[in-house]
Amino acid sequence: MTGAEPIAASPRRRRRAPPAAKSLRRLPLGSLRVFVAVAQHLHFTRAADALGVTAGAASLQIRSLEEYLRRPLFRRNGRSVSLTREGATLLPRVQYALGELERALDDSREVGSGGPLRVSMLGSFLNHWLLPRLPELRTRYPAIDLHIDTSVALVDFVREDQHAAIRLGTGDWPNVLSEKLLDEWLVPVCTPVLHARNGPVRDAKDLARYTLVHSTSEPWTEWLLADRQRGAAAAPYAGASFDDSSAVVRYALRGYGLALARRSLVADEVSSGALVIASPTPVRHARAYWLVCPQRVQSLQAFMDFRDWLRVEMRAFPLPPGAQAESTTAPSHRLRRITKQA
Repeated sequence: MTGAEPIAASPRRRRRAPPAAKSLRRLPLGSLRVFVAVAQHLHFTRAADALGVTAGAASLQIRSLEEYLRRPLFRRNGRSVSLTREGATLLPRVQYALGELERALDDSREVGSGGPLRVSMLGSFLNHWLLPRLPELRTRYPAIDLHIDTSVALVDFVREDQHAAIRLGTGDWPNVLSEKLLDEWLVPVCTPVLHARNGPVRDAKDLARYTLVHSTSEPWTEWLLADRQRGAAAAPYAGASFDDSSAVVRYALRGYGLALARRSLVADEVSSGALVIASPTPVRHARAYWLVCPQRVQSLQAFMDFRDWLRVEMRAFPLPPGAQAESTTAPSHRLRRITKQA
């Protein structure tokens, strides 16, 4: 159309890229991996051999990282090096971050590939409670590939290759999710023959008729002090003490004496008649069984199935005679994030 004035185009606005995504694209992940290797070996050639690259390539990566950070990370002496103060400060944080990234990728791969579920637990809990019930787990969830590690130590989910742990405690471990599974009780047990010969145990005086045994973590004083009327100031007794709770159960099964044992460890033996509970008054343990895990495993199907199975089995686990369930208004399966130090 003639005589018409040209129409000015509207200026186009530039969209800003999200800062977080921009910074992630700039992270020198390859150089950080080389940095950790050189810091571990303190030698460019050995670090390069471990990574499968040349020493020159490793040196170039370190120089690139130092330019990126604008500070030296190593003091060089030929092929040998030592960390500067800045490098020593940076190293543990980079190791932690790379480890978390590797674990996140491993967990993501396992979600789709059905990899093994790795769980740490007490050896006594495995032998006396879980093993007899594993066939039921296999029947109900045949896809779970359960790998078990026995340990009494706390699990470092950042450094150790574990998905979850079952521990006896109070649930106040730091920076993990904890779910209470089962209250524990202490019960005096012995063989039916020994019980028929020495009679029931109602107070401290009755203990004098027995040879006693306990574990160092569950001494007889816990049972005595739970009720002052039983006679907490009882005379010293003859017996044995072990640092292994399973040994206490085996001791009782052989008829050697009266054992103070955790209910979870002797329930099957009591049900079969191999042992009897000698006292009508069980004592609530100061600790309970907890399922502990990091936040990152919550979406793993194998973990969710294992947790659901544990909930069902624990709810069906009977209380010892004379015990009263702990009243609570909170659901037993609620997960809690713990932030305070144990």
